Amino acid sequence: MRAFVIDKNTELDQLQSKLRDDAPEPVPGKNEVLVDVYAAGANFFDILQAAGKYQVKPPHPFVPGAELAGIIAPNSPIPDGCPYEPGTRVFGAAQGSYGERVKADWQQLVQVPDEMSLEEAATLFITWPTSYAALRYRANIQPGEWLLVHAGAGGVGLAAVQLGKRMGAKVIATAGSEEKLDVCKRLGGADYAVNYRDKDWAKKVKEITGGKGADVVYDPVGLINASLKCIAWNGRIVVVGFAAGEIEKIPANLLLLKNCAVTGVHWGRYIREEPDKVYETWGTLLDWFSSGEIKPIIFNPIYQGLESVPKALSDLAQRKTWGKAVVSIKKEKGQHGKL
Repeated sequence: MRAFVIDKNTELDQLQSKLRDDAPEPVPGKNEVLVDVYAAGANFFDILQAAGKYQVKPPHPFVPGAELAGIIAPNSPIPDGCPYEPGTRVFGAAQGSYGERVKADWQQLVQVPDEMSLEEAATLFITWPTSYAALRYRANIQPGEWLLVHAGAGGVGLAAVQLGKRMGAKVIATAGSEEKLDVCKRLGGADYAVNYRDKDWAKKVKEITGGKGADVVYDPVGLINASLKCIAWNGRIVVVGFAAGEIEKIPANLLLLKNCAVTGVHWGRYIREEPDKVYETWGTLLDWFSSGEIKPIIFNPIYQGLESVPKALSDLAQRKTWGKAVVSIKKEKGQHGKL
């Protein structure tokens, strides 16, 4: 099959050379199904993993990519307890999404709603539940509170903006360009948008909130210390990631003086630690998608073909994208309308 095969640590500028037409076919193990991959979500950690710089290090050789949407293959085994059958449209997470087929634990897959395209579904599995868990379970956000979302035009950021609005918050998004500020408001629905390249952005947040500051800060970047300048009394900062590339040291005395809390979210462990919340999260999210209260935002244009994976990841690394970057690997037959 066609797939990227990483046989040694590979930097992004060498990734194109790793596309092969003779990659080994995946062989499903216990509790696994075989999925024909139709679309893959591009994530920054894919770059790190290929280069050997990510905490999850599959043994060489391996196929990169982790987020996908596709169809259970006709020749797939169906494990005991698996509710899916060949032909079922699914999305989820599995190592090897940058290939034509992938083996996946069926418990890491969710059935795609009929009204959703597979390209849209490829945006969901990591970004949306991460943002939901951050706001609902970790921050316990309440209607009427002020929510500050950093990198609001990115994949997790736009999800957090939309979810914050759905949960009744007043949302301020930060971004680094006029185009992305527009995306935060026009596509995400943010009430306000602030350019984080402005050295006085924290002051602007205070002004917008009438001097109060943000009740909740959603931070996938690494802006905790700067955000402490505009956090409200009893405020909560949720650490979602470190896109800026550095892990901050936090002056604990400021947490005391501000009477605020810093917490983290690790969605990947919920299936093991709190599985009931995984089912609750997906039940809620799929209901909100079906009702049109929230919607996946895909960067336009969609990247076409496996050979476009390096371009998608390069654009992501250079912050040229907004929303979720998706690679369309195979076109779906039949009609499935976009949300």
